[in-house]
Amino acid sequence: MKVLFLFLDGVGIGRKDPSVNPLFAARLPAIRSLLGGALPSLRNRRIFTRRAALFPLDATLGVSGLPQSGTGQTALFTGENASKLIGRHFGPHPYSTLRPVIQAKNIFGVLLRSGLKPYFANAFPQKFFDYAAEHESRLTVTTQSCMMSGIPLSSAADLRAGKAVSADITNVGWPQMGYPEISEITPAEAGRRLVGLTEDYDFVLFEYWKTDHAGHSRNRDEAVEVLERFDGMLAGVIDATDFRNTCLMLTSDHGNIEDLRTKSHTRNPVPLLLAGGGRPRFERLVPLHADLTCVPSIVTRILQIPVSGTMC
Repeated sequence: MKVLFLFLDGVGIGRKDPSVNPLFAARLPAIRSLLGGALPSLRNRRIFTRRAALFPLDATLGVSGLPQSGTGQTALFTGENASKLIGRHFGPHPYSTLRPVIQAKNIFGVLLRSGLKPYFANAFPQKFFDYAAEHESRLTVTTQSCMMSGIPLSSAADLRAGKAVSADITNVGWPQMGYPEISEITPAEAGRRLVGLTEDYDFVLFEYWKTDHAGHSRNRDEAVEVLERFDGMLAGVIDATDFRNTCLMLTSDHGNIEDLRTKSHTRNPVPLLLAGGGRPRFERLVPLHADLTCVPSIVTRILQIPVSGTMC
């Protein structure tokens, strides 16, 4: 079994109101195809179809205030309630005292120690590596997890070779960053590329942060565009995936884009979508009141890894 993990930053379950929630204004045929034509809303938080299951995850983690990326992503990728550990939500990068937690328990390291091959599919330009050399503590949880686990981050060379995917999905921003030789691709091609990576790796993660950026901007047209671009990539994933031996996972760290009335994050639940790889098991994998900390244990159980400690 393989896992293809699509992480959308800042996507919650909100109102079924296209004037407020761009998910209901955007054309999202790929995700709707998995969910029987539906989309999750605050009145329809759980969706079960022949192809997929969608669950709400609590992103507040029992802590007051608005969820943030640093603590939310730490919970999502380590299984530890980072907000409770430090007594508040914190972001965009993880609080300094969380670094030992990330080093010890991040999902990349857990999989490596279990003999599996994890991969972070995002490609980074040289200016990122220059920044990272000086400011490692201010990087996201995903990048810190890879660096702490000895997993090389993908470069422009990997992107050119088809072994990585741009954070903007289509490569549209790379010529402006000094890489005129990197040509634009379609979202569907990016999705097929992600599926191709699962041939060599057991766990492939792609991170899409433009959803969070669009939520902060409160720009409806931008929000619709980034959602439709992601859905185009998802269409390529669905088309290329053999769901008999691959599980597609999609989730987020906190709400934001689903409510354009505010430029801040929200306390809404976030979606966890699971498709393929034995869908009838998913209801047994996800508890009724699941939160972000459940995700690593779901990953390890799908990959059939015996992990000691508390399971969600």
